[in-house]
Amino acid sequence: MSTTEGTEAPITYEGARPARGLEIAFAIVALGFTAGYLILATQIQLRLETPAGQLDARFWPLVLGTLGVALSIVLLVTAIARPAASREDLDVQQPGGILRIVITFAVTAVYVFLWSVSSVIAFGYRFELFPIVTALYLFVLMLVYGQRKWLGLVIYPLAITAFIYVLFGMLLRIPL
Repeated sequence: MSTTEGTEAPITYEGARPARGLEIAFAIVALGFTAGYLILATQIQLRLETPAGQLDARFWPLVLGTLGVALSIVLLVTAIARPAASREDLDVQQPGGILRIVITFAVTAVYVFLWSVSSVIAFGYRFELFPIVTALYLFVLMLVYGQRKWLGLVIYPLAITAFIYVLFGMLLRIPL
């Protein structure tokens, strides 16, 4: 015996509200960042001047900086001229989201600081900090963003750290 009630109201979904100010602010930040990058790219000092028609060390940074500034200007003009885009497909802010962002920034700052230390000598041995700190960093981020299975908390950080260390540290010989 099944009964259905036809009086139930359909579920309506309310997404995040349009944010024109957020789009404009993002475009201004992008423009400032790319303009700073372009300024820094013009200040790259060359050891040797290259002959005319050849690429030097400034070429790609200048291309990327110019492209970034141009795209940022397009983004700013679009954000100002067009109406704000509908964001009904986005969820509203979840509880704890701001705290996760703050924790992510704090953990990242500690990670960058410890990475710059490079190595330590303990018990008569020299230990590279990069693999240890990177695995712990990924572990903490996985924990903060909701991973609770040991497989994800242990295997993923170790595998990613090993991949980065082998590829960049050993094969490409880039100092980490």
